[in-house]
Amino acid sequence: MSQTPEHLKSTAALPKVVRAKGSYLWDAEGRQYIDGSGGPAVYALGHANDEVNAAVMAQLGAIAHGYRYNFTTDALEELTEIIRGHCGGGLREMVYVTGGSEAVESCLKIALQYQTAIGQKTRRRFISRQRSWHGNTLGALGLSGFAERTAAYEGAFIPSIKLSPANDYRPIAGEGSLGERCAAELEAAILAAGPETIAAFVFEPVVGAAGGCVPAPEGYAKRVREICDRYGVLMIADEVMCGAGRTGTWRALAHDGVEPDLMSVAKGLAAGYLPLGAAICTIKVWEAIRAVDGAFGTGHTFTGHTAACAAGVAVQQIIAREGLLARVAANGPRLMAAWREALAGVEAVGDIRGRGHFIAAELVANRDTKAPFDAERKLFMKIRAQAMENGLICYPVGGNVDGARGDIVILAPPYNASQAELDEIIDKAATSIKQVLRAESLG
Repeated sequence: MSQTPEHLKSTAALPKVVRAKGSYLWDAEGRQYIDGSGGPAVYALGHANDEVNAAVMAQLGAIAHGYRYNFTTDALEELTEIIRGHCGGGLREMVYVTGGSEAVESCLKIALQYQTAIGQKTRRRFISRQRSWHGNTLGALGLSGFAERTAAYEGAFIPSIKLSPANDYRPIAGEGSLGERCAAELEAAILAAGPETIAAFVFEPVVGAAGGCVPAPEGYAKRVREICDRYGVLMIADEVMCGAGRTGTWRALAHDGVEPDLMSVAKGLAAGYLPLGAAICTIKVWEAIRAVDGAFGTGHTFTGHTAACAAGVAVQQIIAREGLLARVAANGPRLMAAWREALAGVEAVGDIRGRGHFIAAELVANRDTKAPFDAERKLFMKIRAQAMENGLICYPVGGNVDGARGDIVILAPPYNASQAELDEIIDKAATSIKQVLRAESLG
Protein backbone atom coordinates (compact mmCIF):
# COMPACT_ATOMS: atom_id res chain seq x y z
CA MET A 1 0.00 0.00 0.00
CA SER A 2 1.37 3.41 -0.97
CA GLN A 3 2.32 5.74 1.87
CA THR A 4 2.56 8.82 -0.34
CA PRO A 5 0.91 11.73 1.47
CA GLU A 6 -2.34 12.92 -0.08
CA HIS A 7 -0.97 16.39 -0.77
CA LEU A 8 1.82 14.89 -2.93
CA LYS A 9 -0.20 12.44 -5.01
CA SER A 10 -0.68 12.73 -8.78
CA THR A 11 -1.41 16.22 -10.04
CA ALA A 12 -2.86 14.92 -13.34
CA ALA A 13 -6.38 16.06 -12.44
CA LEU A 14 -5.37 19.51 -11.22
CA PRO A 15 -6.41 22.62 -13.14
CA LYS A 16 -3.64 24.44 -15.00
CA VAL A 17 -3.02 27.92 -13.60
CA VAL A 18 -2.19 30.50 -16.26
CA ARG A 19 -2.15 33.87 -14.54
CA ALA A 20 -2.70 35.65 -11.24
CA LYS A 21 -3.06 39.15 -9.88
CA GLY A 22 -3.35 40.23 -6.28
CA SER A 23 -5.50 37.77 -4.34
CA TYR A 24 -6.86 36.00 -7.45
CA LEU A 25 -5.70 33.32 -9.87
CA TRP A 26 -7.19 32.03 -13.15
CA ASP A 27 -6.87 28.61 -14.75
CA ALA A 28 -6.71 27.64 -18.42
CA GLU A 29 -10.50 27.23 -18.51
CA GLY A 30 -11.01 30.79 -17.31
CA ARG A 31 -12.13 29.85 -13.78
CA GLN A 32 -11.24 32.36 -11.07
CA TYR A 33 -9.98 31.42 -7.60
CA ILE A 34 -9.39 33.61 -4.57
CA ASP A 35 -6.22 32.66 -2.71
CA GLY A 36 -7.42 32.15 0.84
CA SER A 37 -4.27 30.47 2.08
CA GLY A 38 -1.52 32.17 0.12
CA GLY A 39 -0.90 28.75 -1.41
CA PRO A 40 0.81 27.02 1.53
CA ALA A 41 0.99 30.30 3.55
CA VAL A 42 3.55 31.80 1.16
CA TYR A 43 2.07 34.62 -0.92
CA ALA A 44 2.17 37.44 1.60
CA LEU A 45 1.60 40.13 -1.04
CA GLY A 46 -0.58 38.13 -3.37
CA HIS A 47 0.47 37.61 -6.98
CA ALA A 48 2.08 39.62 -9.79
CA ASN A 49 3.03 42.63 -7.68
CA ASP A 50 4.44 45.13 -10.17
CA GLU A 51 7.03 46.57 -7.78
CA VAL A 52 8.44 43.20 -6.78
CA ASN A 53 8.52 42.01 -10.38
CA ALA A 54 10.32 45.19 -11.45
CA ALA A 55 12.93 44.74 -8.71
CA VAL A 56 13.60 41.17 -9.81
CA MET A 57 13.81 42.15 -13.49
CA ALA A 58 16.21 44.98 -12.68
CA GLN A 59 18.43 42.61 -10.74
CA LEU A 60 18.35 40.03 -13.54
CA GLY A 61 19.37 42.75 -15.96
CA ALA A 62 22.43 43.54 -13.87
CA ILE A 63 23.43 40.09 -12.57
CA ALA A 64 21.20 37.17 -11.67
CA HIS A 65 23.49 35.42 -9.23
CA GLY A 66 26.74 36.62 -7.74
CA TYR A 67 28.07 33.45 -6.11
CA ARG A 68 28.09 34.10 -2.37
CA TYR A 69 31.54 32.69 -1.77
CA ASN A 70 33.10 34.90 -4.43
CA PHE A 71 31.13 38.12 -3.93
CA THR A 72 28.79 40.04 -1.72
CA THR A 73 25.98 42.02 -3.38
CA ASP A 74 23.80 45.04 -2.65
CA ALA A 75 20.69 42.86 -2.53
CA LEU A 76 22.20 40.47 0.03
CA GLU A 77 23.53 43.29 2.21
CA GLU A 78 20.25 45.23 2.07
CA LEU A 79 18.19 42.19 2.97
CA THR A 80 20.54 41.31 5.82
CA GLU A 81 20.07 44.75 7.35
CA ILE A 82 16.29 44.52 6.93
CA ILE A 83 16.21 41.15 8.71
CA ARG A 84 18.47 42.42 11.49
CA GLY A 85 16.14 45.35 12.00
CA HIS A 86 13.10 43.11 12.23
CA CYS A 87 14.74 40.58 14.54
CA GLY A 88 16.39 43.06 16.89
CA GLY A 89 18.37 41.81 19.88
CA GLY A 90 21.17 39.37 19.21
CA LEU A 91 19.80 37.72 16.06
CA ARG A 92 22.18 39.28 13.55
CA GLU A 93 24.02 36.59 11.57
CA MET A 94 22.47 34.44 8.86
CA VAL A 95 22.90 31.95 6.06
CA TYR A 96 20.60 32.31 3.06
CA VAL A 97 19.05 29.27 1.42
CA THR A 98 16.28 28.55 -1.09
CA GLY A 99 13.46 27.43 1.18
CA GLY A 100 12.17 26.33 4.55
CA SER A 101 13.56 22.80 4.65
CA GLU A 102 17.06 24.09 3.90
CA ALA A 103 16.63 26.81 6.51
CA VAL A 104 15.77 24.27 9.21
CA GLU A 105 18.56 21.96 8.07
CA SER A 106 21.01 24.85 8.27
CA CYS A 107 19.85 25.67 11.81
CA LEU A 108 20.60 22.08 12.83
CA LYS A 109 24.07 22.22 11.30
CA ILE A 110 24.84 25.58 12.88
CA ALA A 111 23.72 24.22 16.27
CA LEU A 112 26.04 21.23 15.92
CA GLN A 113 28.91 23.43 14.71
CA TYR A 114 28.42 25.72 17.71
CA GLN A 115 28.38 22.86 20.22
CA THR A 116 31.56 21.47 18.65
CA ALA A 117 33.19 24.89 18.71
CA ILE A 118 32.61 25.29 22.45
CA GLY A 119 33.97 21.82 23.20
CA GLN A 120 30.60 20.07 23.56
CA LYS A 121 30.83 17.55 20.74
CA THR A 122 28.87 14.99 22.75
CA ARG A 123 25.79 17.15 22.12
CA ARG A 124 24.56 15.47 18.94
CA ARG A 125 20.85 14.90 19.68
CA PHE A 126 17.80 17.06 19.11
CA ILE A 127 14.45 17.32 20.86
CA SER A 128 11.27 18.29 19.01
CA ARG A 129 7.53 17.71 19.35
CA GLN A 130 4.84 15.51 17.96
CA ARG A 131 2.35 17.25 15.65
CA SER A 132 5.11 19.37 14.15
CA TRP A 133 6.37 19.83 10.62
CA HIS A 134 9.90 21.03 9.92
CA GLY A 135 10.55 20.17 6.28
CA ASN A 136 11.35 17.63 3.59
CA THR A 137 15.11 17.11 3.96
CA LEU A 138 16.11 14.09 6.03
CA GLY A 139 17.25 16.14 9.02
CA ALA A 140 14.08 18.24 9.05
CA LEU A 141 11.92 15.14 8.48
CA GLY A 142 13.54 13.46 11.46
CA LEU A 143 12.46 16.35 13.68
CA SER A 144 8.91 16.30 12.37
CA GLY A 145 6.03 14.63 14.18
CA PHE A 146 3.81 14.22 11.12
CA ALA A 147 3.33 10.52 10.35
CA GLU A 148 1.59 11.05 7.02
CA ARG A 149 4.69 12.78 5.66
CA THR A 150 7.43 10.85 7.47
CA ALA A 151 6.33 7.19 7.45
CA ALA A 152 7.98 6.23 4.15
CA TYR A 153 11.39 7.40 5.38
CA GLU A 154 11.49 6.08 8.94
CA GLY A 155 14.83 4.47 9.76
CA ALA A 156 16.86 6.85 7.61
CA PHE A 157 16.59 9.92 9.85
CA ILE A 158 18.76 11.59 12.41
CA PRO A 159 16.13 10.81 15.06
CA SER A 160 14.90 13.31 17.59
CA ILE A 161 13.37 12.84 21.02
CA LYS A 162 9.68 13.64 20.55
CA LEU A 163 7.63 15.49 23.16
CA SER A 164 3.86 15.88 23.38
CA PRO A 165 2.19 18.63 21.36
CA ALA A 166 1.66 21.92 23.20
CA ASN A 167 -1.97 22.54 22.33
CA ASP A 168 -4.57 24.31 24.49
CA TYR A 169 -7.41 22.47 22.76
CA ARG A 170 -5.84 19.04 23.40
CA PRO A 171 -3.82 19.58 26.60
CA ILE A 172 -1.57 17.02 28.23
CA ALA A 173 -2.45 15.93 31.77
CA GLY A 174 -0.71 17.19 34.87
CA GLU A 175 -0.56 19.91 37.50
CA GLY A 176 -0.10 23.61 36.92
CA SER A 177 -0.64 25.58 33.72
CA LEU A 178 -0.37 23.88 30.34
CA GLY A 179 2.69 25.95 29.50
CA GLU A 180 4.40 24.76 32.66
CA ARG A 181 3.41 21.13 32.09
CA CYS A 182 4.73 21.10 28.53
CA ALA A 183 7.95 22.85 29.56
CA ALA A 184 8.43 20.37 32.41
CA GLU A 185 8.21 17.56 29.85
CA LEU A 186 11.11 19.15 27.97
CA GLU A 187 13.21 19.39 31.14
CA ALA A 188 12.48 15.76 32.00
CA ALA A 189 13.53 14.67 28.50
CA ILE A 190 16.81 16.58 28.74
CA LEU A 191 17.60 15.03 32.10
CA ALA A 192 16.62 11.53 30.98
CA ALA A 193 18.87 11.68 27.92
CA GLY A 194 21.66 13.52 29.71
CA PRO A 195 22.08 17.27 29.09
CA GLU A 196 25.55 16.62 27.71
CA THR A 197 23.95 14.78 24.75
CA ILE A 198 21.40 17.42 23.66
CA ALA A 199 22.36 20.02 21.06
CA ALA A 200 19.05 21.86 20.67
CA PHE A 201 15.29 21.92 21.12
CA VAL A 202 13.32 22.76 17.95
CA PHE A 203 9.71 23.97 17.90
CA GLU A 204 7.22 26.05 15.93
CA PRO A 205 6.02 29.08 17.96
CA VAL A 206 2.69 28.74 16.12
CA VAL A 207 2.38 25.22 14.73
CA GLY A 208 1.43 25.20 11.06
CA ALA A 209 0.41 22.30 8.82
CA ALA A 210 0.87 19.50 11.37
CA GLY A 211 -1.36 21.06 14.02
CA GLY A 212 -3.36 23.81 12.40
CA CYS A 213 -2.32 27.29 13.58
CA VAL A 214 -1.65 26.28 17.20
CA PRO A 215 -0.08 29.11 19.26
CA ALA A 216 2.26 28.22 22.11
CA PRO A 217 0.46 28.03 25.48
CA GLU A 218 0.75 31.03 27.78
CA GLY A 219 4.16 31.16 29.49
CA TYR A 220 5.49 28.13 27.61
CA ALA A 221 8.19 29.83 25.52
CA LYS A 222 9.67 31.72 28.48
CA ARG A 223 9.94 28.53 30.53
CA VAL A 224 11.51 26.73 27.56
CA ARG A 225 14.04 29.55 27.25
CA GLU A 226 14.95 29.20 30.94
CA ILE A 227 15.30 25.41 30.68
CA CYS A 228 17.44 25.57 27.56
CA ASP A 229 19.75 28.11 29.20
CA ARG A 230 20.02 26.00 32.36
CA TYR A 231 21.23 22.93 30.49
CA GLY A 232 23.24 24.45 27.65
CA VAL A 233 20.67 23.45 25.04
CA LEU A 234 20.11 25.78 22.09
CA MET A 235 16.57 26.97 21.34
CA ILE A 236 15.62 26.83 17.65
CA ALA A 237 12.40 28.55 16.58
CA ASP A 238 11.10 27.18 13.29
CA GLU A 239 9.26 30.17 11.83
CA VAL A 240 9.19 29.03 8.21
CA MET A 241 5.39 29.09 8.14
CA CYS A 242 4.39 31.35 11.03
CA GLY A 243 7.17 33.96 10.74
CA ALA A 244 7.99 36.98 8.54
CA GLY A 245 4.80 38.73 9.67
CA ARG A 246 2.23 35.97 9.14
CA THR A 247 1.00 36.18 12.75
CA GLY A 248 1.29 39.96 13.09
CA THR A 249 4.85 40.25 14.39
CA TRP A 250 7.84 39.72 12.12
CA ARG A 251 9.23 37.15 14.54
CA ALA A 252 6.34 34.98 15.65
CA LEU A 253 8.13 34.25 18.94
CA ALA A 254 8.29 37.98 19.69
CA HIS A 255 4.64 37.66 20.75
CA ASP A 256 5.87 35.44 23.60
CA GLY A 257 8.64 37.86 24.62
CA VAL A 258 11.42 35.39 23.87
CA GLU A 259 14.50 35.38 21.63
CA PRO A 260 15.75 32.02 20.33
CA ASP A 261 19.38 31.13 19.66
CA LEU A 262 18.53 30.25 16.07
CA MET A 263 15.50 30.64 13.86
CA SER A 264 14.44 29.56 10.41
CA VAL A 265 12.41 31.80 8.12
CA ALA A 266 11.33 31.33 4.52
CA LYS A 267 7.80 31.48 3.09
CA GLY A 268 6.94 35.12 3.70
CA LEU A 269 10.50 36.36 3.29
CA ALA A 270 10.27 36.74 -0.50
CA ALA A 271 6.55 35.87 -0.56
CA GLY A 272 6.94 33.26 -3.29
CA TYR A 273 8.30 35.62 -5.93
CA LEU A 274 11.55 33.64 -5.87
CA PRO A 275 12.64 30.76 -3.59
CA LEU A 276 14.33 32.17 -0.48
CA GLY A 277 14.90 31.27 3.15
CA ALA A 278 17.37 31.98 5.93
CA ALA A 279 18.83 30.42 9.04
CA ILE A 280 19.46 33.22 11.55
CA CYS A 281 21.53 32.98 14.72
CA THR A 282 22.61 35.17 17.61
CA ILE A 283 25.93 36.97 17.88
CA LYS A 284 26.83 34.56 20.70
CA VAL A 285 26.44 31.53 18.45
CA TRP A 286 28.24 33.21 15.55
CA GLU A 287 31.19 34.43 17.62
CA ALA A 288 31.84 30.95 19.01
CA ILE A 289 31.85 29.53 15.47
CA ARG A 290 33.90 32.40 14.04
CA ALA A 291 36.57 32.04 16.74
CA VAL A 292 37.18 28.38 15.92
CA ASP A 293 36.16 27.89 12.28
CA GLY A 294 36.09 31.38 10.83
CA ALA A 295 32.82 30.77 8.96
CA PHE A 296 29.61 28.81 8.97
CA GLY A 297 30.15 25.27 7.76
CA THR A 298 26.80 25.16 5.98
CA GLY A 299 26.11 26.73 2.61
CA HIS A 300 24.83 25.94 -0.86
CA THR A 301 25.42 26.84 -4.49
CA PHE A 302 22.49 29.24 -4.35
CA THR A 303 23.20 30.65 -0.88
CA GLY A 304 22.41 34.37 -1.06
CA HIS A 305 21.10 34.12 -4.64
CA THR A 306 21.15 37.73 -5.80
CA ALA A 307 17.81 37.91 -7.62
CA ALA A 308 16.10 36.03 -4.78
CA CYS A 309 17.52 38.51 -2.26
CA ALA A 310 16.34 41.38 -4.48
CA ALA A 311 12.85 39.91 -4.38
CA GLY A 312 13.11 39.66 -0.59
CA VAL A 313 14.20 43.28 -0.31
CA ALA A 314 11.29 44.48 -2.45
CA VAL A 315 8.73 42.38 -0.54
CA GLN A 316 9.97 43.52 2.84
CA GLN A 317 10.10 47.17 1.77
CA ILE A 318 6.47 47.04 0.66
CA ILE A 319 5.39 45.34 3.88
CA ALA A 320 7.15 48.06 5.91
CA ARG A 321 5.99 50.99 3.80
CA GLU A 322 2.35 49.90 3.78
CA GLY A 323 2.28 49.04 7.49
CA LEU A 324 1.19 45.48 6.75
CA LEU A 325 2.50 43.94 9.98
CA ALA A 326 0.26 46.23 12.00
CA ARG A 327 -2.58 45.49 9.59
CA VAL A 328 -2.18 41.73 10.01
CA ALA A 329 -2.06 42.11 13.80
CA ALA A 330 -5.22 44.25 13.80
CA ASN A 331 -7.00 41.96 11.35
CA GLY A 332 -6.35 38.87 13.50
CA PRO A 333 -9.18 39.30 16.02
CA ARG A 334 -11.59 40.44 13.26
CA LEU A 335 -10.77 37.42 11.10
CA MET A 336 -11.24 35.07 14.05
CA ALA A 337 -14.58 36.67 14.92
CA ALA A 338 -15.78 36.44 11.32
CA TRP A 339 -14.60 32.80 11.08
CA ARG A 340 -16.47 31.93 14.29
CA GLU A 341 -19.62 33.69 13.11
CA ALA A 342 -19.54 32.00 9.71
CA LEU A 343 -19.21 28.57 11.33
CA ALA A 344 -21.57 29.20 14.25
CA GLY A 345 -23.96 26.32 14.79
CA VAL A 346 -21.83 23.82 12.86
CA GLU A 347 -21.61 21.01 15.40
CA ALA A 348 -18.55 19.46 13.74
CA VAL A 349 -16.41 22.55 14.38
CA GLY A 350 -14.53 21.78 17.57
CA ASP A 351 -12.00 24.61 17.71
CA ILE A 352 -11.14 27.83 15.91
CA ARG A 353 -7.69 29.19 16.61
CA GLY A 354 -4.69 31.06 15.28
CA ARG A 355 -3.14 34.49 15.18
CA GLY A 356 -3.01 37.26 12.59
CA HIS A 357 -3.49 36.02 9.02
CA PHE A 358 -2.97 32.43 10.15
CA ILE A 359 -6.17 30.83 11.40
CA ALA A 360 -7.70 27.36 11.35
CA ALA A 361 -10.83 25.39 12.16
CA GLU A 362 -10.57 21.86 13.58
CA LEU A 363 -13.38 19.44 12.78
CA VAL A 364 -14.46 16.80 15.29
CA ALA A 365 -16.97 13.96 15.34
CA ASN A 366 -17.91 14.78 18.95
CA ARG A 367 -17.50 18.18 20.55
CA ASP A 368 -17.68 16.81 24.09
CA THR A 369 -14.96 14.17 23.67
CA LYS A 370 -13.11 16.03 20.88
CA ALA A 371 -12.92 12.72 19.00
CA PRO A 372 -11.81 13.24 15.39
CA PHE A 373 -13.57 11.83 12.36
CA ASP A 374 -12.34 8.53 10.93
CA ALA A 375 -9.32 9.01 8.71
CA GLU A 376 -10.98 6.97 5.95
CA ARG A 377 -13.50 9.76 5.40
CA LYS A 378 -10.71 12.08 4.19
CA LEU A 379 -12.82 15.11 5.01
CA PHE A 380 -9.90 17.47 4.53
CA MET A 381 -9.41 16.27 0.95
CA LYS A 382 -13.11 16.63 0.19
CA ILE A 383 -13.14 20.16 1.63
CA ARG A 384 -10.11 21.09 -0.48
CA ALA A 385 -11.86 19.84 -3.64
CA GLN A 386 -15.16 21.53 -2.76
CA ALA A 387 -13.39 24.80 -2.04
CA MET A 388 -11.66 24.70 -5.42
CA GLU A 389 -15.05 24.04 -7.03
CA ASN A 390 -16.31 27.14 -5.20
CA GLY A 391 -13.39 29.24 -6.44
CA LEU A 392 -11.38 29.21 -3.21
CA ILE A 393 -7.85 28.05 -2.47
CA CYS A 394 -7.53 27.03 1.19
CA TYR A 395 -5.22 24.63 3.03
CA PRO A 396 -6.98 21.63 4.59
CA VAL A 397 -4.72 19.04 6.26
CA GLY A 398 -5.39 15.62 7.81
CA GLY A 399 -3.87 13.72 10.71
CA ASN A 400 -3.53 16.65 13.08
CA VAL A 401 -4.64 14.61 16.12
CA ASP A 402 -2.62 11.41 15.99
CA GLY A 403 -0.91 11.41 12.61
CA ALA A 404 -3.79 9.64 10.88
CA ARG A 405 -7.03 11.14 12.22
CA GLY A 406 -7.96 14.78 12.47
CA ASP A 407 -9.14 17.35 9.92
CA ILE A 408 -8.21 21.02 9.89
CA VAL A 409 -8.77 23.87 7.45
CA ILE A 410 -6.13 26.62 7.42
CA LEU A 411 -6.67 30.13 6.06
CA ALA A 412 -3.61 32.33 5.49
CA PRO A 413 -4.63 35.21 3.20
CA PRO A 414 -2.23 37.79 1.76
CA TYR A 415 -1.28 40.54 4.21
CA ASN A 416 -2.65 43.16 1.79
CA ALA A 417 -5.95 41.42 1.00
CA SER A 418 -8.82 43.92 1.06
CA GLN A 419 -11.66 43.64 3.56
CA ALA A 420 -13.96 42.53 0.75
CA GLU A 421 -11.50 39.81 -0.20
CA LEU A 422 -11.17 38.64 3.39
CA ASP A 423 -14.97 38.48 3.64
CA GLU A 424 -15.10 36.43 0.43
CA ILE A 425 -12.47 34.02 1.74
CA ILE A 426 -14.30 33.48 5.03
CA ASP A 427 -17.66 33.04 3.30
CA LYS A 428 -16.40 30.56 0.71
CA ALA A 429 -14.41 28.57 3.27
CA ALA A 430 -17.36 28.24 5.62
CA THR A 431 -19.69 27.37 2.74
CA SER A 432 -17.30 24.68 1.48
CA ILE A 433 -17.02 23.08 4.93
CA LYS A 434 -20.80 23.07 5.39
CA GLN A 435 -21.38 21.59 1.94
CA VAL A 436 -19.02 18.68 2.59
CA LEU A 437 -20.45 18.00 6.04
CA ARG A 438 -23.98 17.93 4.60
CA ALA A 439 -22.91 15.65 1.76
CA GLU A 440 -21.36 13.31 4.33
CA SER A 441 -24.50 13.53 6.52
CA LEU A 442 -22.39 15.03 9.31
CA GLY A 443 -24.03 18.40 9.70
